[in-house]
Amino acid sequence: MSQYRASRLPRHRGRAAWSLILGEAPPPRVLEADRTADVVIIGAGFAGLSAARRLKELDPGLRVAVLDAGRIAEGAAGRNSGFMIDLPHDLSSEDYAGQGDDKAVIALNRRAIAFARSAVDAYQIRADYFDPAGKVNAAASEAALAHNRTYAAHLASIGEDSQSLDAAQMRDLTGSRHYLGGLFTAGTVMLQPAGYIRSLAAGLAGDGVDIFEQSAVRAFRRAGGSWQVETDRASVTAARVILTVNGHLESFGIARGRLMHVFLFGAMTPELDADQSAALGGAPRWGVTPSDPMGTSVRRIDRGQGGNRIIVRSAAALRSSMEARPHDLRRAGAVMQRKFDERFPALKGLALAHIWAGHLCLARNGVSVAREVEAGVYSGCVQNGLGTARGTLTGIAAAERALGVASEITAHFDAQADPSRLPPQPFRDLGANVYLRAKEWRARAE
Repeated sequence: MSQYRASRLPRHRGRAAWSLILGEAPPPRVLEADRTADVVIIGAGFAGLSAARRLKELDPGLRVAVLDAGRIAEGAAGRNSGFMIDLPHDLSSEDYAGQGDDKAVIALNRRAIAFARSAVDAYQIRADYFDPAGKVNAAASEAALAHNRTYAAHLASIGEDSQSLDAAQMRDLTGSRHYLGGLFTAGTVMLQPAGYIRSLAAGLAGDGVDIFEQSAVRAFRRAGGSWQVETDRASVTAARVILTVNGHLESFGIARGRLMHVFLFGAMTPELDADQSAALGGAPRWGVTPSDPMGTSVRRIDRGQGGNRIIVRSAAALRSSMEARPHDLRRAGAVMQRKFDERFPALKGLALAHIWAGHLCLARNGVSVAREVEAGVYSGCVQNGLGTARGTLTGIAAAERALGVASEITAHFDAQADPSRLPPQPFRDLGANVYLRAKEWRARAE
């Protein structure tokens, strides 16, 4: 193709609370005049900013421009739970175990974490925003405890350590009697995702990367030997374009009918006062994922990450329109309030202050699209619900491909098949949402 035009732009439901609790960001720099660059990156999330950093590592003199439709850390990058996970975390499985290449995936995930840690060091990003604290798979039922045992055995079979926690240890950690047990693994980094992304963008800007916010790309087209990338106000002409827009890859006409657009929902409490903190008990900072992938993730953060708060993430809906509905947000809010009250009866009645939707993009066969789309156009998209680590990797791969560099990361994505075709509408959305509701009901205690 010689022209790509965006059929839709990102639209978000609810405020991105991770960014909100950090306070106002500096005023945005908007693209208002035509310019040239060597590489233009569309999308400033984990993938886009990782691509920018990798480009500058490979060629410090490269002129790199990054364009984002919204504000830094207020899109999908600031709407996740902040778990940067090293171990297999297959959301379509029963217990997160992978599909046969776990050692290779773990090695790649740890490369992503090391890459992020190098950015933390280089740009003096606050340690609170990148906390290598590990995480717990929390179990609230006998079935979930069995999932944890299976997962622990799987990890042991590939040489990975884990530690089982009993109900008392889970209560000491979380302040909640809801959990019967847990499985701790040490390699996960707990991010303040908005803090990390904002700081990464600021560091890149200091390295000479031009980052433009509120500069939505409407189209890009071939212009001689270059590509002209157009926003409402101006354009950037560059030899190479990197797309790091995750599910909105389909908005540009790429992988149509092959991407599943799933929304997960998050909620955050107001800042807990001293009496509420005392009533809750537990540690001041921790994170648990559910032993059943369709259960509920919960985090507690402290003032170093934006206030003494609890974050809940639960409920899912597939929306091929790439936009969550108002009803989805209301329903998810009610679900998360109930789950919060069940876990923390000492705080029952404390209303969740912020509720939001986060856009995930999954392929039916679990692949990413991190390759050359056509001459001069590269993709680092389709994170399969693992945006912090997988997004970092796909961004690195896209940058390396754009500069003709081969690595273990590019080889991994080059070996992947195309995303599988999805069933036609309306069966796709109807069937998927019935399936999601059934799995959500089964995991209701989790």
